[in-house]
Amino acid sequence: MSLCLSSSSNRRSRHPSLNLRVSLYSVIHGFIPAGHANHYMPSLEAGFIEKVDRFEVARCSSMYKIIDHPFLIRFISPTIIDEVITGAPEIDLQS
Repeated sequence: MSLCLSSSSNRRSRHPSLNLRVSLYSVIHGFIPAGHANHYMPSLEAGFIEKVDRFEVARCSSMYKIIDHPFLIRFISPTIIDEVITGAPEIDLQS
């Protein structure tokens, strides 16, 4: 799975908040537990396309729902993030 990170702020939450563009017209919320944030955040930058492997998918609770998608991606200890350097599609950051 390749993702494009869009940063977002959720003032009601103490946890880092990510919106991940799965395709040109689809966005899914990504959740990084506070204990793992320092490990993953240096690898993520808005506008870059990243390859994400070994993560969990869970139903999105209405309490934490910040986008209109029924699921969220949960980063876990074995999650691997690598920047996609070649063959990546262009992402329109204005949308």
